[in-house]
Amino acid sequence: MDLLNTLVDKGLRRELPTREEALAVLATSDDDVLDVVAAAGRVRRQWFGRRVKLNYLVNLKSGLCPEDCSYCSQRLGSRADILKYTWLKPDEASRAAAAGLAGGAKRVCLVASGRGPTDRDVDRVSRTIKAIKDENEGVEVCACLGLLSDGQAERLRDAGADAYNHNLNTSEATYGEITTTHTYADRVDTVRKAHAAGLSPCSGLIAGMGETDEDLVDVVLALRALDPDSVPVNFLIPMEGTPLAQEWHLTPQRCLRVLAMVRFVCPDVEVRIAGGREVHLRTLQPLALHLANSIFLGDYLTSEGQAGQADLDMIADAGFEVEGSDEVTLPGHRSRASVTGCGPAAGSAEDAGCGSHAGSAGDAGCGSHTGGGCGSHAGAGCGSPGDGGADAVCGTVPVTASGEAGTGAAVPASGKVPGEARTDLVAVRRRGAGTDIAPNA
Repeated sequence: MDLLNTLVDKGLRRELPTREEALAVLATSDDDVLDVVAAAGRVRRQWFGRRVKLNYLVNLKSGLCPEDCSYCSQRLGSRADILKYTWLKPDEASRAAAAGLAGGAKRVCLVASGRGPTDRDVDRVSRTIKAIKDENEGVEVCACLGLLSDGQAERLRDAGADAYNHNLNTSEATYGEITTTHTYADRVDTVRKAHAAGLSPCSGLIAGMGETDEDLVDVVLALRALDPDSVPVNFLIPMEGTPLAQEWHLTPQRCLRVLAMVRFVCPDVEVRIAGGREVHLRTLQPLALHLANSIFLGDYLTSEGQAGQADLDMIADAGFEVEGSDEVTLPGHRSRASVTGCGPAAGSAEDAGCGSHAGSAGDAGCGSHTGGGCGSHAGAGCGSPGDGGADAVCGTVPVTASGEAGTGAAVPASGKVPGEARTDLVAVRRRGAGTDIAPNA
């Protein structure tokens, strides 16, 4: 396929695809999905070999958020039956992080619900970062605390944070349909604050919220222009009790096309499969490792993921290897940029680059550039709520029209109507941080 050959050549040169080429990836048929995976896999291996970075989420403060993000189970007015608790103490967060690190995680992502941190919150998180780093030499820590005020990113950096996550989630054109309590520009501003402060920037998206192909391509192009070190790709978990509870439109093939498009647009950036991989990719998760070089281990913020050992077995069986704590995640040209600065490139998105770091004038200084970050939304999971069964089988029968864009809803094996809430696929988290039950790591 000429399209794929062109995209591979561009990816190997770190050259930006056109908007039309990115859209064409999403429009490929299910018959072509293995060809798409193989092509994007060449780009992934060029920059990251067969390494898979493991990340681990610790939800420092759960629920009761004043923001109205439609996708989130912690949102204002959410009726989702999730865990709700206030700030974990530093020693509690450190113990929670230890479970993921013992399972091979290289990065700990500290997440807290809310619009953004107060200065007191920053102090609290700073103590938590110190507690985790004192106990675990070489661990990377990413903070994900919402919108940042002036000076807060610098304080987190000084406390030892390596990265900051804040997702754009969807395109600027449709952002107001998803959230009304803050703006797309607010999110962009926070990513830029983190970048300018020397934190490794992490920003991604959520697919499956009813957006168009154009929305998906536009948000990924906007991310490339912001030049993050890592791009988490979430697949919406339509949680009961949220406005998007009926948005069951993704198929495993559709998810693979989205990941491939992100890889082509951001060839040398850490692409992470975040919330929703177990629910939407299901048995095709190993194929996604040919596209993304990073995943979360174990459970998510408010939902359960598959067992950590199952993740490790999947990585090994697919012929990949877990990235060691002594290995640098990003390719050398991005890592070396930390010496000279790596702010967003000046000019248009075509000139910016998921990492070209050509040293344009006005680049802000950047930190470790070891990649990572958080960025899972409500989380993923399998099994039925309350049974602790993250190992439970959660298959559906994907059906899409041949030759179409692949946006059709999966037809569940249970015979439920497409678009109907699939509570059988989502397990609310009842273990780990904020509970007395051991985490699934």
